[in-house]
Amino acid sequence: MQTIKTIRRNITSAEDLRDIVKTMRTLSAVNIHHFEKAVESTGDYYRTVEMGFQVVLNGETVAALEQKENTKCGCYAVVFGSDQGLCGGFNEQIAAYALKELEGENMDENSTIVCVGARVLASIEERKQKVANMFTLPGSLAGVTQIVQQIVIAITDLQATGKINRVILFHHKLLSQLSYQPHYVTLLPLDRAWIESIRGKKWPGHSLPSFTMDRDALFSALFRQYMLISIYRAFAESMACENAARLLSMQSAEKNIEERLEQLNAIYRSERQSSITSELLDIVSGFEALRTDKK
Repeated sequence: MQTIKTIRRNITSAEDLRDIVKTMRTLSAVNIHHFEKAVESTGDYYRTVEMGFQVVLNGETVAALEQKENTKCGCYAVVFGSDQGLCGGFNEQIAAYALKELEGENMDENSTIVCVGARVLASIEERKQKVANMFTLPGSLAGVTQIVQQIVIAITDLQATGKINRVILFHHKLLSQLSYQPHYVTLLPLDRAWIESIRGKKWPGHSLPSFTMDRDALFSALFRQYMLISIYRAFAESMACENAARLLSMQSAEKNIEERLEQLNAIYRSERQSSITSELLDIVSGFEALRTDKK
């Protein structure tokens, strides 16, 4: 049987833990809004890149789009997860989803899986899949650009040597502040339907701009920018979903702590009442004993 002092100490510990969970829940809610804004801010940049493609592809073709796909080339897959825990099955879900989608790919010796986050790396390695490289998540959006640039450089180098012909990003996509689902984006090869839709869009001005540099070189430069903004957007969406997962976990933890506090307080009141009753009985018994001795 626990003493009243022990129960009181357990109540204090539970209250301190509840305060920590509330703080983490609040931070997660703020971070979701922060990363959502980052995703929204990529819209204008993405549209600018699309308009660049529209100019380059107007009435002409480029060598990159005419090349036949080499079936001997591998796939470069980037899986976005987290470095920190307390986010439920966030990493396990995206790891299982990515490996399932990659079953149909040509994952030979030229293929590469890159993880963003130590937790998702562990989840993939638990499934007996080799990971070529791992990037640690930055503490804020300011550090995202540097990692994105490193990934783009790695993709460009592998593509130039003819080792890969497919690039796929796997990440969670936010549906609402409290829900998300696994998602993937194919960066390479470019979707033909997407290319044709860009060609068919109406230009907002009176006439298309002209350019003087080589068409293929300009297309390659635009493709690098397309990869840059696509990876950055996937990064921001994944970090928003991570905080959504943590928010859900903290809400569940807070509910469990509240229930535990109710139980502890009920036990404390019961034990306290029993202690008071015992003390009163001792007083009455002592009084009765004294009265008997006097008689």
